[in-house]
Amino acid sequence: MNENKGLKKNLGVATAMATVVGCVIGSGVFFKPQAIYTVTGGAPGLGILAWVITGLASIAAALTFAEVAIMIPKTGGMVAYLEEIYSPIVGFLAGWIQTLVFYPAMISALAVAFAQQAALFVGESFMIPIAVGVIILIIFLNSLGSSVGGGVQVIFTVCKLIPLLLLMVFGFLKGGGGNAIFTPMVGEGLNPAVVLGQLMVAILFAFEGWTNVGAIAGEMKKPGRDLPIAIVGGVSVIMAVYFVINIAYLWVLPADQLASLSAPASAVALELFGEMGGKLVAVGIMISVFGACNGFVLSGSRVAYSLAATKSLPFSDTLAVLNKAQVPVNSIILVGGIGCIYAVSGRFNLLTDLAVISSWMFYTLTFIGVMKLRRDWPDAVRTYKVPLYPVVPIIAIVSGIYVIINQIFLAGIQSTLLSAGSILVTLIGIPVYRNVRKRAVLQEKKR
Repeated sequence: MNENKGLKKNLGVATAMATVVGCVIGSGVFFKPQAIYTVTGGAPGLGILAWVITGLASIAAALTFAEVAIMIPKTGGMVAYLEEIYSPIVGFLAGWIQTLVFYPAMISALAVAFAQQAALFVGESFMIPIAVGVIILIIFLNSLGSSVGGGVQVIFTVCKLIPLLLLMVFGFLKGGGGNAIFTPMVGEGLNPAVVLGQLMVAILFAFEGWTNVGAIAGEMKKPGRDLPIAIVGGVSVIMAVYFVINIAYLWVLPADQLASLSAPASAVALELFGEMGGKLVAVGIMISVFGACNGFVLSGSRVAYSLAATKSLPFSDTLAVLNKAQVPVNSIILVGGIGCIYAVSGRFNLLTDLAVISSWMFYTLTFIGVMKLRRDWPDAVRTYKVPLYPVVPIIAIVSGIYVIINQIFLAGIQSTLLSAGSILVTLIGIPVYRNVRKRAVLQEKKR
């Protein structure tokens, strides 16, 4: 894949790291404690430990991913990586599923989360229009230029840390601190090994999005220097924030109570600050998910643009158009528009499950690609290498395989059906790719 030349290289390490942190810290940190402590039977220990274990697995994945991203620093992220490592059709299928399923599902899920919190102020009848309106606003902002979209990302990443810091600081200052935090590990009669697997799958959603910075590498000023810092540094910051804030939650409310609350962060804020606390956190969640949603629109549109630039998608000529601000406005509209359609469902958990299921097969192929590149390109200059090779890549690969197996076979009928749907959409991409490429070849011959 030839690197796209039309995009301006005006994104620095601050925007790249903000894209990682901004895309990842969205709604999971506010909503996942309920699912976690339900799985543990109301016991806190393994729930807290799982945030660390899953964070370390994500860092292993990020360290592995960074080597591929540095060697192939092209706009499009995994599309470019997998095309170089395996074949054009593998890269296309990754971009195809990202364009149609992963990015729109994440965008719509975050918009729905935003609307659910806004409903506390304006009523539930406006929830769907608000969700769609948020996506439309973000589409407009990103059409103004990558520096505008990147600037929005930096601003909202900083803003979203404010309510998190308030909960952490005042949680420890004003919380009673008398609740159990590290013991017991799980409730009576539960198998810790089985519970840990369920916890990791739940928590992985909260870490979803750290790969997005690779999709904007082609617009970074110095990707060789900045990309590893952005990916690894961003995931490390995220893990630290998640670990500390979950201890702060337990400092205020016990795990068995958090398990019964659909909005545990709001309940903690209510305990700390009174009636205004719930509203304060609702605003914080809205800021958080808006920044995350912006990050997915910014990154997802570049995947669609990358495919269109190589004439791999239907209507590629239209989707590859750059506007006066030198951003792929039609690709932004495509990804955001599909997100608007998904948002009409109003089902946050279904959309997040769909997004996670659709992404991990290609994540794992990327991890395996590090070892393949070491074999196929032994003499290539590597400005960054995965530390502790091959241990770290193996950890990433095993984690990916576990997620895939769990989602298809162990996580319930809904997960199995969503997995089957994602696989079907992926397979549909094969004839689409062949037909589009065939037409492109015929057009070239006519010229």
